[in-house]
Amino acid sequence: MDEQALLGLNPNANADFRERALAYFEQLKVSPDAWQVCAEALAQRIYSDDHVKFFCFQVLEHQIKFKYAELTALQQQLIRETLIAWLQAQMLNAQPEKTFIRNKAAQVFALVFVTEYLTKWPKFFFDILSVVGLNTRGVDLYLRILMAIDAEVVDRDIIHTPEEARRNTLLKDTMREQCIPNLVESWYQILQTYQHTNSELTCQCLEVIGAYVSWIDLTLIANDRFINMLLGHMSVEVLREEACDCLYEIVNKGMDPVDKTKLVESLCQVLQSAGFFSINQEEDVDFLARFSKLVNGMGQSLIISWTKLVKSGDMKSAQDTLQSIESKVPLMLQLLIHEDDDISSNIIGFCYEYLHILKQLVLLSDQQKANVEAVMLAVMKKLTYDEEYNFENEGEDEAMFVEYRKQLKLLLDRLAQVSPELLLASVRRVFNGTLQSWQSAPFMDVEVAIRLLYMLGEAIPASHGAHFCGDVAKASALQDMMRTLVTSGVSAYNHTSVTLEFFETVVRYEKFFTVEPMHIPNVLMAFLDHRGLRHSSPKVRSRTAYLFSRFVKSLHKHMNAFVEDILSRIQDLLELSPPENGYQMLLSSDDQLFIYETAGVLIVNSDYPAERKSILMRNLLNPLMEKFKILLEKLVVEQDEERQAILADCLNHAVGFASRTSKAFSNKQTVKQCGCSGVYLDCLQSFLPALSCPVQKEILRGGVRTFLHRMIICLEEEVLPFIPTASEHMLKDCEAKDLQEFIPLINQITAKFKVNVYV
Repeated sequence: MDEQALLGLNPNANADFRERALAYFEQLKVSPDAWQVCAEALAQRIYSDDHVKFFCFQVLEHQIKFKYAELTALQQQLIRETLIAWLQAQMLNAQPEKTFIRNKAAQVFALVFVTEYLTKWPKFFFDILSVVGLNTRGVDLYLRILMAIDAEVVDRDIIHTPEEARRNTLLKDTMREQCIPNLVESWYQILQTYQHTNSELTCQCLEVIGAYVSWIDLTLIANDRFINMLLGHMSVEVLREEACDCLYEIVNKGMDPVDKTKLVESLCQVLQSAGFFSINQEEDVDFLARFSKLVNGMGQSLIISWTKLVKSGDMKSAQDTLQSIESKVPLMLQLLIHEDDDISSNIIGFCYEYLHILKQLVLLSDQQKANVEAVMLAVMKKLTYDEEYNFENEGEDEAMFVEYRKQLKLLLDRLAQVSPELLLASVRRVFNGTLQSWQSAPFMDVEVAIRLLYMLGEAIPASHGAHFCGDVAKASALQDMMRTLVTSGVSAYNHTSVTLEFFETVVRYEKFFTVEPMHIPNVLMAFLDHRGLRHSSPKVRSRTAYLFSRFVKSLHKHMNAFVEDILSRIQDLLELSPPENGYQMLLSSDDQLFIYETAGVLIVNSDYPAERKSILMRNLLNPLMEKFKILLEKLVVEQDEERQAILADCLNHAVGFASRTSKAFSNKQTVKQCGCSGVYLDCLQSFLPALSCPVQKEILRGGVRTFLHRMIICLEEEVLPFIPTASEHMLKDCEAKDLQEFIPLINQITAKFKVNVYV
C-alpha cells in the first residue's frame, strides 16, 4: 500500500496529505484487486494505526456493496475467511479495537450477511458464535454485528427498494427457520454470564433483544426465565433503563389480545409488588422517563387489545381488558402530573387513547368521571410555564416546552369531546379564581388562566367562530369570562406572556365584541398604548401589530366612532425611515405593513363620505410619497453600495406600504367609489421615476412592478396611461430575468383590458 498516502488518514494531517489519501481511496475503489491488499492487512494485522484499519474496512465495504457479484467464488471465500480471521484475532489482542473500528467491522459483517446468508454462508451465525463463545471482546463484536444486521434488514427508518424489501423478508424467514432459537439461547447465556459483572455488555444484549423481538417468535422471549431475568435487571441501577426499553419492545409486539392482556397484567403485578409504581419515591428522572414510556406502551397495547375484542364481539374479555386498563390509570396520572416534562410527555399517548375509550362509552362510572377530571387538572397544571422559561431568548429547552404544550392541547381537545361541560366548568373555575386576584398572582398562573380560555375556542369549536350564540350555557360562560378578561385590567400585567395571551384571546373571540361592543374602546387603547404597539418588548410589538390588524378587520363595522382617533395615534408608527445612527423604529417594516393595512381598512370601511375618505387616504399616503422622493434623490447620488442597499430597501418598503393600504378595497367599496383614485394615481406618479434609477435596479423595479399589478386591479382603466412609460423603463437595459418577470404584467393587462389594448 502507498504508505505516504496512508499518512493523510490521520485527522491531524495537513490538507495535501488528506487530499492524497482521498485520491488513493478512490484509486483503490476502482482497482480490481486492491481490496485483497486491504483484506490481507486486516487478517494479518499488518497495520497498528487505527485510521489505516478503518480505511481497509472502508475499501472492503465498497467492494462488497458495489462489486461483490464481479468476484469469483474463491475471492468471495477470501472475504469470508478474512472476516473470521480478523474476528479470531480480536480474541487475542492485548487491547480491544477502538469503538469506531468495531462498528465499521460490524457493518461489513452485516453487508456480507445480507449478500451471502441465503446462498453461500448459511452457517454465518454459527461460525461467529463458535469463534466468540462467551469471550468479552467476542460477545461485544457479536452484539454489534447483530445490531448492524438489524439496521440493514429491519430498521423501518431506512427506505428500501422493493427488491431489498423482498430480500429482507426472505432473510428474516430463513433466520426464523434456521437459527433464531440458537441466537435467543446465546442472548440468555450472555445475560446470565455478564449481568452482574459487565453492565455494558448486558445493556448491549438487552438492546439486541429489544430490536429483534418485533419479528421473532415472542414465546422465545416472553417466558418465565427471560422475563424474570429482565425484571431482576429493573432493580439494578446500571441496567434498568435498558431493561425498561427491552420490556417496552416486548409489550409492543403484536399478539392475541387475550394473551397480551395476560402478559401485561403479569408484568404489572411483578413491577407493582417490587415498588415500581411508587413514583414519588423515585429520584432518577432518566429512569422514570423510560419507565413512563414502558407504562405508556403497556397502556396502549391494552387499548389495542380492547378495541380488537370489542370488534370481535368478545365482550367478556373486552370487559376484563378494560378493567386492566382502568387499574393503570392511577399510575398514568402520577406520571402525567410529574414535574419533569419528559416523564409526563411519554405517557400522553396512553392518556389520549384512554380518553378515546371513554368517549365511546354510553355512560361513565363515577370513577371514570373522576379520572376525566383528574386528567383535566393535570393538563391545566402542566400547561403552566416554569419560572426558568426564557421569554426573550428562547432556546432548545423553551422549544421543547412549546412542543410539549401542543401535546397537552391535544389532550384538552380530547377531554372536550368526552365531557365539554366539565371542561368548561373547570376552565371557568380556574379562570375566575385567578383573575379575581391577578395583581398578586404569579405570571405563569395568570398566563395559563387566559391560555385555557383561548384554548376553549378550539376544544369546543363553533361554526365560523360563533361562540356567543346557540348553546346558552356555553355562550353564557364564555361571555362572562371574556367580560372579566377585558374589564379586570389584566392587560396591564407586567409580563410579556400575559400581555400576548390577552391580545391573542381578544382576537380569537372577536365576536364577543359584536355582542358587547361597549368594551371595544378599552381594548383599542390596550392595543395602541404601552401594553401593545408601544410595549417595551419588540416581540410583543410585532405580534400586536398583526393582531391589531385582525381585530380591526373583523370589527370594522364597529370602528366608525374611533377611525380618526386611531389614525392620529398610529401616525408616528407609520413613519418611513431608513435605520440611521443606530436609531431603531418601534416596529419593523414587516410590522408596519399590518399597520398600513389597518389604516386602509379603517378609512375604506368608515361611514364617511367619499370626499372625507379621500382626504384621510391622502393624509396617510402623502408623507410616504414625499419621503420617497427625498430618498430616491439621495440614492441616485449615493456612492457607498451598502448605503445604496439600505436606501433601496426603504424605497421598496414605501411602495409596499402603499400597496398594502389598497387591500382594504373590495367590490362593494372600490377605489373609485371611495374617491381615492387620485391618491393612488399620485402614488404611481411618485414611484415610477424609481424605474430609471441607475443603481439597485432589481429591488426597485420589483417593488414598482408589484405595485403596478395591484393598481391594475384597483384603478382599472385609469392605470393605462402609465403603462407605456413604465414598460419603457422596465425594459430598458433589461436582462432575461427582467423580461421573464415583465411578461406576467403584460398578461394581466391584456386579460383585463382587452378592449383598450391595441397592438
